[in-house]
Amino acid sequence: MDILRVAMNGAKKTHIVYEVNLNFNIAQKYLEMLKEKELIKHENGLFITTDKGKVFQEMAKELKL
Repeated sequence: MDILRVAMNGAKKTHIVYEVNLNFNIAQKYLEMLKEKELIKHENGLFITTDKGKVFQEMAKELKL
């Protein structure tokens, strides 16, 4: 959820790592999983939360995940 929040307006991997407090290896695994699920996309060096990711984030807020 934190990765999707940070990437809402686009963020570099380094920014995500520091903002979410992960190491690069773990962040890479999460980012790959989020890309596979189409919740995030990688464009021009930035990770951006997709529309599907925004819907997921809203649902998770409602469920208090």
